[in-house]
Amino acid sequence: MTSRYDDGMAVRREVLGDAHVDRATDAITDLTRDFQELITEYAWGSIWTRPGLDRRSRSMITLTALIARGHHEELAMHLRAALRNGLTRDEITEVLLQSAIYCGVPDANTAFRIANGVFAEIDAAQ
Repeated sequence: MTSRYDDGMAVRREVLGDAHVDRATDAITDLTRDFQELITEYAWGSIWTRPGLDRRSRSMITLTALIARGHHEELAMHLRAALRNGLTRDEITEVLLQSAIYCGVPDANTAFRIANGVFAEIDAAQ
């Protein structure tokens, strides 16, 4: 039987990609060690592993929450994750449009700017 941490790390790697997770784990310090363990066990091992929602749905919810809270660095990361989880760019556009109504036009405007940047980076890397 695997631990919640191991399950969380597996999902974290699947959703965010090995390169991102490797950067995060390589940057662990004595100060951040407990926090990294917490998010791996709790967010990834307890929530993202639940069977009640698929990863596409979890990504849509996460994007909306990050837009609403103005967490731009996390938004860029989760836009990449949403694509990895099977959302299309058109579906992401719909999430951003929906967020304009419920989160606010300025927040959605920033989200569109960030999404344009993320998509341009992805396109340039191909």
